[in-house]
Amino acid sequence: MAKYYVQCGPRSVVVEAIDGEAAAMHLMDMVMQPHAWIYDDADLSDGDRHAHLAIEALLTLAPEIRVSEQGVNRTDASPHGTPEILLLWHQTMSGLSRLFRSAGLAPKTLRELSVG
Repeated sequence: MAKYYVQCGPRSVVVEAIDGEAAAMHLMDMVMQPHAWIYDDADLSDGDRHAHLAIEALLTLAPEIRVSEQGVNRTDASPHGTPEILLLWHQTMSGLSRLFRSAGLAPKTLRELSVG
């Protein structure tokens, strides 16, 4: 796996990932983990969850996530739209939530699974 430098506004992380999109997802996961509780709230629809995340992203993230294999603050970094990466993260979390429910696994919140 390659090493990627990922930036979104003032936030940055260095990760190993299979590609730039996966690296951008890592940053999104890091930022959105405090909001993973919404996937444990049965009263919220997927649309409500996505709207909550979109508002949070609008308030805390830049419009694009920039990914480079060369370093930070690179003009040649690949741009990834924050809304598109957020949607991928939301779809992943929704899928995990459905999987755990349908498998009848012992109740453990997605927030608990992500800490560590």
